[in-house]
Amino acid sequence: MKITAIRLDRLRLELDPPFRAAWDPRPRRHFDATLVRVETDEGLTGIGSGDTMTGFEPYTDVFVGHDPLALARHVRAIESINFHAGRFWPLEAALWDIAGQVAGLPVATLLGNSTRRLPAYMSTGQLMSPQQRVDATLAGRERGFRATKIRIAPSALAEGVATVRAVREALGDDFTVLIDLNQSWRMAGDVAPALDVKTVAGTVAELSELGVGWVEEPLPYGDVSGLAELRRTATTRIAGGEMLATFDDALRLLEHDALDVYQMDCVLSLGISRCRTFAELARHRHRDFTPHTWTNGIGVLTNLHLAAGVGAGPWFEFPDDPDGWTSARRDFMLAEPVCVDADGCVTVPEAPGLGVVLDEDAVSRWRVS
Repeated sequence: MKITAIRLDRLRLELDPPFRAAWDPRPRRHFDATLVRVETDEGLTGIGSGDTMTGFEPYTDVFVGHDPLALARHVRAIESINFHAGRFWPLEAALWDIAGQVAGLPVATLLGNSTRRLPAYMSTGQLMSPQQRVDATLAGRERGFRATKIRIAPSALAEGVATVRAVREALGDDFTVLIDLNQSWRMAGDVAPALDVKTVAGTVAELSELGVGWVEEPLPYGDVSGLAELRRTATTRIAGGEMLATFDDALRLLEHDALDVYQMDCVLSLGISRCRTFAELARHRHRDFTPHTWTNGIGVLTNLHLAAGVGAGPWFEFPDDPDGWTSARRDFMLAEPVCVDADGCVTVPEAPGLGVVLDEDAVSRWRVS
């Protein structure tokens, strides 16, 4: 079997009303997604998505004509291209989709088959008043969620802590609250300084008193010593790693024992194969691995297969923040949205591969090139 073509569908969903994220002062008025379709001479097509794939077109000949199941070769090729251009891990997801179709098995089974169902946390992104966030979280609990993640704007730490306190008081101690400070990456053009270690340590101490499950991305990745010291002294767990560029970057944090929870996103960061390897290393060090999933429905499905395959935990990230970031927005290219069940869990599709079923009418409607 050979790869005959790699096709990219670039989509742009117009958002009305716009989405205002805690990590970006500019309202997001549209959401971009790129579908990767890998076609073979045996009629199979693998589908991936997650990153924009900007700048990939000149490198298609690195893969066309090769066996799509030569995954080790393709991972090394993607890493070599990433050094010169963007992050092209959605291509690897499409190749794993083909591998699952050939085997007649879900990708999660090929990756280890640790479980088929994971407890999900309601991952939110908007800035809200304390009462608004309480109301949204209560609504999430009614839908089955037993955990949520609240993002705190670095410029409004006191307000963020107040929001967490209000949620804790309203939902009680049996509901898990996770925190994201978004300090390890930033939007293009954001040149504001990162929070300093002492400020972060004080905020983490306040949040620890509120019984949060972890504090995510509290410092930039480059401050390895600061992260390691924070992990050693904090009474709550420290998480991060969603946008690490290379396996060596992730390994450096592990070697310095800088995090309790590692969160590489397999369609944005290291890819499925490298994340699987890292998850085993983290487990050997008695550290958790659970992937970041803030992209689109295909990215969520891909990371779900990874997480279920390797036995990630304790929670699986599920982007859900009505009315700003809904399943209709996140999964607009899918025939059916990805959903949690009444117990707040998400289940791996039974179909071979990644189980992606596209809504081709939606793809045609929102295609921009």
